[in-house]
Amino acid sequence: MPARADLGGMRQAALTFDAFTSYLRHECGLSGNTVEAYRRDMRRFASWMEEAGVEAWSELSVAKLGDYLAYLAAERLSPSSVARHVASLKMFFRFLVLDGHLDRSSAALLHRPSLWERIPHVLSERQVTEFLTLPQPNEKLFRRDRALLEMLYATGARASEVANLTLGDLHLDERFCRCMGKGSKERLVPFSERAQRAIRDYLNIERPALTKHATTSRLFVSRSGRPMTRIDIWKLVKKYARRLGMAAQVSPHTMRHSFATHMLAEGADLRVIQELLGHASISTTQHYLRVDSSRMKRVHHQFHPRA
Repeated sequence: MPARADLGGMRQAALTFDAFTSYLRHECGLSGNTVEAYRRDMRRFASWMEEAGVEAWSELSVAKLGDYLAYLAAERLSPSSVARHVASLKMFFRFLVLDGHLDRSSAALLHRPSLWERIPHVLSERQVTEFLTLPQPNEKLFRRDRALLEMLYATGARASEVANLTLGDLHLDERFCRCMGKGSKERLVPFSERAQRAIRDYLNIERPALTKHATTSRLFVSRSGRPMTRIDIWKLVKKYARRLGMAAQVSPHTMRHSFATHMLAEGADLRVIQELLGHASISTTQHYLRVDSSRMKRVHHQFHPRA
């Protein structure tokens, strides 16, 4: 094993984690949000290493990494969070090999838990209609809130993608927008007439007043005129979810899940849904087949000879 496999204390480990972050950003070209997620995972991993008394990268065998996964399980993380931690470990150990700290990656032998042991929550069409009309005229910025909620459901876009939409990305008359997804991949996504009307009302009435003393090209802005972040959008969705008594179940991603499931239920092709969602792999989109039992029943009834 190379001499550089020694940690040399947690300070040296921190420098390696910093180098890993730079590798993710500059060589892998990952988005800021993804890099920050890896950083959080590595901070947790570093904390565990210190508690476990790990003094060299070479000590991190498959068995030792198994202890870390057991630690994560004891922390009661969700299957999706554990899976992301495993993905982070795999990427980090790949970096350790590339940078000469290790000869081979022990993390390559780890298996991720199923991401879909817990089926994502999906709103019914009735619940979506109720949710989208929660912002009322007697509330400040109800036009902005209604336009934002409509866009989340109409496009199935991630909260970060909606937050990053600019006026130039929006083609209101043609009813489509340009989304910048993971890995800086662009895609064109259409939206509904209801979303078009909501956005036009917001642009004509509320946004000019909000940006009177601030200059930004972002579509959605706060009451102070600054661009809204994905955290702002998350808080806004939670605010209205509480009114439905569903704060624990509903998030911006719930709108994305509902978008995909409802499209599938109406007979949309899986490849089209993959493109609209910006999934790199069709296998990710196929998970919605498990959620949409109505479509499976309909297909079974249509094609099974004894249905």
